[in-house]
Amino acid sequence: MTTQENSRRVLDRLSLNAPLAVAALTSFIRDAVETSGTSGVVVGLSGGIDSSLAAALAVRALGPERVHGFLLPYRTSSGESVSDALLIAEHLGLPHRKIDISPMVDAYFAIETDADAGRRGNKMARERMTILFDQAKKLGALVLGTSNKTEILLGYSTVFGDNASSLNPLGDLYKHQVWQLARHLELPEQVVAKRPSADLFPGQTDEGDFGFDYATADEVLWLLFDEGLTPDEVVERGYGDAVVRRIVQFERQFRFKRRLMLIARLSGSAVNLDQEIPRD
Repeated sequence: MTTQENSRRVLDRLSLNAPLAVAALTSFIRDAVETSGTSGVVVGLSGGIDSSLAAALAVRALGPERVHGFLLPYRTSSGESVSDALLIAEHLGLPHRKIDISPMVDAYFAIETDADAGRRGNKMARERMTILFDQAKKLGALVLGTSNKTEILLGYSTVFGDNASSLNPLGDLYKHQVWQLARHLELPEQVVAKRPSADLFPGQTDEGDFGFDYATADEVLWLLFDEGLTPDEVVERGYGDAVVRRIVQFERQFRFKRRLMLIARLSGSAVNLDQEIPRD
């Protein structure tokens, strides 16, 4: 089997039954809100596909009046990100509000003048999440997460920033599947088709940070985690050794981001393990 044939096979296996997936994810959101006794959800609208899809699923689950969108730009944020976020809010008909995070972020870095782009980006991500949780408290709502499975497995998130939320409907969707569901729900094409970016600094893109594209990441991660192949076996399927090793390195290096609040166990019952009751 050629590399192209193998890639096509993997992408075919990644394809979802879109109506069934939407039904399951909207049920998940509705159940989480109802069982928590909250009024709805708040979501940060970045103008990107992930937050747009999360918001669209929430609107289907709860109705637009119970989904509160927040645009949280920094002064260097792309104007396109803001306009696309507004487009999504209007497309979905949900209430929305813009809060500029520049004063909060700049006040801190006025005394931390040696901060590089990475630290500044992390601070912005965490500042946005603190605002979302405060607004959730104000509105009696839950914070809706927007990180997809590819990002989570690669550690492409900020601890207590974009990977902090009350519930996340996208966490088991590879990026390919996010695109598929976004098109199924007929989200605006200019949002669906644009290059993914966290917009943490001018010119930044997800794939530029990775050093490989999302299609490759999805295929390699699916072969590793869903098919159970070893890295060497993935390379034998025709994927570049350097890329596979880089993906494996990311997954291992940033695995700690998926294990928040590790509690040292001394007793016979650990609150973060044994007391977790599965949902029915």
